[in-house]
Amino acid sequence: MSAGASHPLLAPLSAALRRRVLGVFPRGRSGIDYDTPAGDPGLFGPDTITWRIHADFPGMLAGGLCALMLQALHPRVVAGVWDHSDFRDDLIGRLRRTTAFVAGTSFAGTAEAQRLVARVRTIHGRVRGETADGQPYSADDPDLLAWVHASEAYAFAQGFRRYGGLPVPDWAEDRYYAEGVGVAQALGALEVPDSRAALGAYFDAHRPALRHDARSREVLGVLARIRLPVPGATMTRGLFLGAGAALLPPWATTMLGFTPLQRARHAACARALETLAPVFRIALPDGAGPQACRRVGVPPEILRAWPAAPAIRDGQSASVSAPK
Repeated sequence: MSAGASHPLLAPLSAALRRRVLGVFPRGRSGIDYDTPAGDPGLFGPDTITWRIHADFPGMLAGGLCALMLQALHPRVVAGVWDHSDFRDDLIGRLRRTTAFVAGTSFAGTAEAQRLVARVRTIHGRVRGETADGQPYSADDPDLLAWVHASEAYAFAQGFRRYGGLPVPDWAEDRYYAEGVGVAQALGALEVPDSRAALGAYFDAHRPALRHDARSREVLGVLARIRLPVPGATMTRGLFLGAGAALLPPWATTMLGFTPLQRARHAACARALETLAPVFRIALPDGAGPQACRRVGVPPEILRAWPAAPAIRDGQSASVSAPK
């Protein structure tokens, strides 16, 4: 029996949510193998915080939108998107590709995850140019890779804190940042923050380079019109965008110029998503996380509980060697 079937009053809504989400993020079409080899934990495994956070759809979607807002403040990141993507017409495609990469490196077997890293490194090697004011950029710049990783890690962690329905102890958030360092380094990033304290210091150090200019405003304008994978996309787009904006650190909220009224709306959206998030979990009881659990022979229910704190070893991160 599915999770939705055990909640008859929510069954119609959960079924509608499932149809819409799978219509935009279809299962089994990414080309990523989550089922083999049996017993292979991949780059993370069932004892990691990453598996818990990355398996939760509401927190990851809101967090992903928050990360895009943060990334839009970095002029060289924006320039790469501006020059080398069709973000105006296919921002949902960019979101889908990012989702597939995060899910694949999180939940696929080791060789499959390393294949994804190698493919992204090849793509990054072709993305280079100049910003609007003449600064050179390249997508394989370690500084830009660290910024993209740090903004995503922050946003996913805060998305789970707010919408994951599971209280997050501080050690778990620290552990999550440490776990992600290996993948970021394999992509070419350097000086990757590995704790809450390191992430705060990293943001403080990089804030002088950030800008909210004409290009970032256009990217964020396209984001504001994105069609999200939920029923009533136009109305619910505002809900998820607001819930994502509510995750931003205060300095980013100020830099983006959100008014007190907008901030109040974001807070209201966050409260609404907190209420709706359990319905998404009812509607989506499967996915890459549960598939990975089956591959390594553990029950998917582990994804809704933290591993025992003594099992967490300081300084451990995902082990993935950079492709030659």
